[in-house]
Order: sequence, then C-alpha cells, then structure tokens
Amino acid sequence: MEKQALVDMLNRDLADEHAAIIRYLIHGYVEGESTPLGSSLVSISREEMWHMHWLGMIIGTLEGEPNFTPAPYPYDPTSRATILRSYIEYEEKLIPHYNGEADKVDDPHIRRVLQREAWESAIHARKFQRRLDKLSPEEAAGSPGGGGELPGEFLDTLQAEVTSKYTEMLQHIRTSWVFQQDETMGWKIMDQAMEKMKQLAHFAENIAEDGVAPRFKPGLIDKSHTVGLALGKALEDVQASRERHARLREDREVKKHSGLIINLDLAIQQEEYQGAELEDWHKGR
Repeated sequence: MEKQALVDMLNRDLADEHAAIIRYLIHGYVEGESTPLGSSLVSISREEMWHMHWLGMIIGTLEGEPNFTPAPYPYDPTSRATILRSYIEYEEKLIPHYNGEADKVDDPHIRRVLQREAWESAIHARKFQRRLDKLSPEEAAGSPGGGGELPGEFLDTLQAEVTSKYTEMLQHIRTSWVFQQDETMGWKIMDQAMEKMKQLAHFAENIAEDGVAPRFKPGLIDKSHTVGLALGKALEDVQASRERHARLREDREVKKHSGLIINLDLAIQQEEYQGAELEDWHKGR
C-alpha cells in the first residue's frame, strides 16, 4: 500500500476512534463517574484514547497530518438499553474492519496494531454486553441525563471551556505525534495534553451533573511545520487560558460552586507551571 493511501486509511480509523472516545466519555459523565455504568464508560473511553494514540503515532511516523475531525457515531438514544446495543454493534463492526485492514499492510508493527484494535474492540463489545445484562428493567428503560438547574448563560460558559480545553489538548497531541522525532519534547507535550484532559473534565463534569451532555467540538487545530512555531502557539494558548480562568474565578455564579472553585485554583496553578515550561522549551528553539 502506498504511504499516502495508508495515511488516509489510518486517518479514517483515527476519526472512528475519536468518535468512540467522545460518545463514551459524554455518556459516562452524564451517568456519573461514581455509578457502575458511568465509571465503566469512562474507563472504556480511556482505552479508546490509547487506540487513537497508536494510530496517531503511526501517522506521525509516516509524516502524515492527523485528522482531528471525529466521525459520526450512530446510536439509538431511546433508552440505556438501546444506547448500549448501539455500542455493541459499533464495536463488533470494527473487528472484521481492522482485521481486513491488517491484511492489506506489509509493515509488521502497523499490522499488529490494527489486529490489536480488532481484538480490543471485541473486548469492548463484551464489556458493553455485560453492562447491559446488569441493568435492572427500570435502568434499561430509562435514559441518562434530564432536568437542569444551572442558568443557561453559566452552562454556555462551561461549554465554552470544554471546547477550549478540548482544542488545546488536541493541539498538544498533534504536536507530540508530528514532532515525535524529538522524543523528549514529544513526551513532554503529551504529558501536558493529559493534564489538559483532566482540566476539561472539571468543566464537563459540572455540566453533566446538571443533566446536560457536554459538547465536544474541536476548534481549529494549528498545523505548524516546525516545533518552534508549535511551542509558540501552545504558549499563547496556555497564557490566554490562565488569564481567562483567573477572570472566571471571580465570576459571581462560579463562586456558588465550591468544587469548581477548587478545580479552577488547581487549573490556574497548572497553567502557570505549563506556561513557564513552554517558555523555556520555546527559548531553546
């Protein structure tokens, strides 16, 4: 298979895995991470993050540009039972899909990764079936989410923060994949991406606790072709984020939510640290 055709194929897979991450994460947040179903969904979403990472690393090695637009994830939202059956169907379809792709490639590492994507998809389908089987009739017939108490304007603010942190996280992941030849820098940036994922969760969890689905819609991803430019963009983003969070910390509505205040205090300190690190890395380029 020609290199560009391989990159295109892997990017389609990347979009599918990206869609699965978002679907399971949103559902998990709305169910509540303290519930058996919610914690299971969040756990599986993290495994899907690894699936996406393996594909992205290969795309970067092939000097391709990762596609960060998630594919559609078809599911029937009528009830928990119909949602979980949709998940089972989605994962089961990936098994022959990935095995078929593995048969088309010569590189042994890429072939093994695709085969692993297949058998881990099979495991996910079994996990979803187990969760479906454990639901009581009332739980199976019910739906996640519902009713909300937070002011609409405040929810919009939280949703905007989810979008911002989501975009920052994807930007860092892109940098780590595309510039992985600089191995130390690649892992440093990935480490910050993981921290941004946790910051994102702080806002998403507050939205979900109100019975509303967090919106995961990535903004524009900068496609700098030198690591210096990419680090400069990351520094601008984290500085803007810290300033925005400092203002948000003083918002009257925010002050009503002590848990959010604690998480904002943490995020502001993390962003100060991230900015100092990025500034030092950028100076060396």
